[in-house]
Amino acid sequence: MLDIKFVRENPEIVKQNIRNKFQDHKLVLVDEVIELDKRIRSLKAEGDTLRTRKNEASKEIGLCMREKRINDAEKLKEEVKNINEKLPEIEKEEEELSIKLREKMLVIPNIIDKSVPIGKDDTENKEIERFGEPVVPNYEIPYHADIIDRFNGLDKESSGRTSGNGFYYLMGDIARLHSAMLSYARDFMINKGFTYCIPPFMIHSDVVNGVMSFEEMGAMMYKIENEDLFLIGTSEHSMIGKFKGQIIKEEDLPLTLTSYSPCFRKEVGAHGLEERGLYRVHQFEKQEMVVICKPEDSFTWYNKMWSYTVEFFRSLDIPVRTLECCSGDLADLKVKSCDVEAWSPRQKKYFEVGSCSTLGDAQARRLSIRTKGENGTYLTHTLNNTVLASPRGLIAFLENNYQEDGSVLIPKVLQPYMGGMTKLTPKK
Repeated sequence: MLDIKFVRENPEIVKQNIRNKFQDHKLVLVDEVIELDKRIRSLKAEGDTLRTRKNEASKEIGLCMREKRINDAEKLKEEVKNINEKLPEIEKEEEELSIKLREKMLVIPNIIDKSVPIGKDDTENKEIERFGEPVVPNYEIPYHADIIDRFNGLDKESSGRTSGNGFYYLMGDIARLHSAMLSYARDFMINKGFTYCIPPFMIHSDVVNGVMSFEEMGAMMYKIENEDLFLIGTSEHSMIGKFKGQIIKEEDLPLTLTSYSPCFRKEVGAHGLEERGLYRVHQFEKQEMVVICKPEDSFTWYNKMWSYTVEFFRSLDIPVRTLECCSGDLADLKVKSCDVEAWSPRQKKYFEVGSCSTLGDAQARRLSIRTKGENGTYLTHTLNNTVLASPRGLIAFLENNYQEDGSVLIPKVLQPYMGGMTKLTPKK
């Protein structure tokens, strides 16, 4: 959420940012919030003037009574009475308009960084850099569900009975591999100096509104019936919410946290969720990284964070590339974002396995996350990035480590988490 003072002083910058995000239907909001802000400030000034006059009149009443000027005292009492009747009306209107102002401000997108390419949607994202050679072997790489089936590792028939489409049972060596990758991701980030955390998997609506845009919330979040609780779509939601309303000591920044959680997503718009595969599902597990820092340090951390994900996947012998998200592909709270994509030798193309974002002070403003230093109190910046989201990361691993005989090699870094196994041998 933007600072209303910034909108008031820079309406054309805010409008151009909306155009850059191809959300012209929101242009009207800028003028609406400026008018609302003007009326709110007018009401506040009127209320302050009346309260000052009420205090003055109250003192004058006492003086009149002491001097036996009863008529003057009665006139002043009438004036105070009128003020007492008018103030609640002013305060009520100010409160109602403030709520309306906030609702509209929440929909105006954050100002994107000047380095973000202008584009309408994800088809206009720009490749930045490739890491590792994208190899297509001289033998066929089966569809990932077929690879897993050879290890008796996937049961979607049973999950269909228990939960419906978009859910799954992982079994045996594949389930172990899935957990091993997450454990390795956890330790990888701990070794980078991040503090490990397991957060709540449900959060209140005020936290949801603080960490994401309305469009995202509607497409992603599952709500618990008759409770003010939502299942998280990523542990970033809980981790940023942890600091809601807090003032963090400046000397404690940056806060670098890595968190594990299951994640739950509606996947609205993902027409025809794959019945066989694991690429797009309603439930998955994730190791995340979150940083809360000073504003001047946010881009330094942004570059560190995406590079950690690249390093992680390369250690698993998976070629990756980074992709700069264009303006139209950025969620409304994001200042800048890049995707990390893994190579698919089966499809002969890259696919997304992680996303790194800096949100400036947008989440901090919504949730009132501040820091206090020598120069006073100010809003922090927040960043988040995927270390590993599985089973999508599992798919990349299986395809890139699949051998002609149907076995799957286990890279050295993962072997301790797999009981020393160097490869998986198919059951059928």
